[in-house]
Amino acid sequence: MQETIDAAGNNTEIPSIPDTTTLASVLTELVKNTIGDSRVKVSYEPEYIPPAPLAMPDMPPEHLASMIKATVKVEVLDGNIAYLKIQHIIGEEMAQKVGPLLLEFIWDKVLPTSAMILDFRSAASGELSGIPYIVSYYTDPEPLIHIDSVYDHPSGITTELWSMPTLLGKRYGSSKPLIILTSKNTLGVAEDVAYCLKNLKRATIVGENTAGGTVKIDKIKVGDTDFFVSVPVAKSINPITNKSWEIDGVAPDVEVPAEVALETAVAIIQLRAELPRLVQAVAALVA
Repeated sequence: MQETIDAAGNNTEIPSIPDTTTLASVLTELVKNTIGDSRVKVSYEPEYIPPAPLAMPDMPPEHLASMIKATVKVEVLDGNIAYLKIQHIIGEEMAQKVGPLLLEFIWDKVLPTSAMILDFRSAASGELSGIPYIVSYYTDPEPLIHIDSVYDHPSGITTELWSMPTLLGKRYGSSKPLIILTSKNTLGVAEDVAYCLKNLKRATIVGENTAGGTVKIDKIKVGDTDFFVSVPVAKSINPITNKSWEIDGVAPDVEVPAEVALETAVAIIQLRAELPRLVQAVAALVA
């Protein structure tokens, strides 16, 4: 790294780049090549204001529920297949406040179905505390399952995420087919959920390899400039694989272009539903 830094310092072409956006892109590539992490990014943001800690908006629960429903699409497809498209995974605090309304308007509609498709192809944001909620709805209440361990570098603390013994509303269960759709834009917390359910053998992943992001990024100011470096500061380690989905992303079980992932998932569910009848037919022929 020191050799790379010295070489960059002696490179007279870099300081002579007049366009700040281009310079940020050049610096991004230099940093990525130096440390081998594709998630690191250099940006030029003269008007950047560090975000304040997230706080629960002070508004009635029904208004909050309306905001959340705008990021969720729910539908029951032919064949009694539930379809949930989720763009943002809410955290524990939000779930506790608006959970009953979401159960009524979203969850109760999909509970009676015989199979479910979770669409994470556009899911690029979420809260870490939301991971146990989602995973728990597709697993049994007992025994509790160690879902994930997240190491936070600034604090040096490792947080273990476990399935939850009690939930708002009924669980979808551990036996009905579950398919998760992914794309190259699936990022962060959604990747974690997909990786957990895949390695618990609870879900089939259909689509593209995910982005390979992280559960937490900090933006660090570079000296007395308007340049910033976005750096991952936490790491997810799955207790089953002892590996992370970060950088490399989550590999699908069935790899297809994202735009045909939904049709592929429906075909897989329909085929699985037909398998018992096909097996019986073959057994009859053999007999």
